[in-house]
Amino acid sequence: MFQLVELEDVIRIPPNRLGVDLDKVAMEELSKKYNSAVSPELGYMIRVIGAKADPIGKIIHGDGAIYHKVKFEAVVYYPKIQEVVEGEVVEITEFGAFMRIGPVDALLHISQITDDYLSVDIRQGAIIGKNTGKILKSGSKVRARITVVSMGRGMRMDKIGVTSRQPFLGALEWIEGEVEKARQPVRRR
Repeated sequence: MFQLVELEDVIRIPPNRLGVDLDKVAMEELSKKYNSAVSPELGYMIRVIGAKADPIGKIIHGDGAIYHKVKFEAVVYYPKIQEVVEGEVVEITEFGAFMRIGPVDALLHISQITDDYLSVDIRQGAIIGKNTGKILKSGSKVRARITVVSMGRGMRMDKIGVTSRQPFLGALEWIEGEVEKARQPVRRR
């Protein structure tokens, strides 16, 4: 889920930046620190979009810089379990597909794609359903539900798992077929 959050931090204004607009320097320093960072509490920090620095700063003995408190806004993305997301398949592997959701790739494991026996054709970059003929390939647009979120700390990788085995989930063209079936009048015997 994308969110706009308000945060506070303290930034160091180096001596060579003294005299420059304080809010401009704050934006530059915060952008270096937060843009594209990952936080276990906030998720993926997309971008700092506004900063207001306290005009009164503090000087620390032995450091020529000034430290200012800053309030700022940032756009973040934190995947939530049970959230329904749409994304694009970016890679097909022997064990499933990776789909891009927001700024991150999620694993759509082969067991979570559809209720069908599936075969993987790596050369063609496709996963094919034996009975249904459904095809999932690189570039396919997919709707899925997030089932696993494990945000890494430090050098650990983040893990996001999704499923499309529920009704009205999967490749968008599959969903269109399900919707058409659902719109058909019920035949009584």
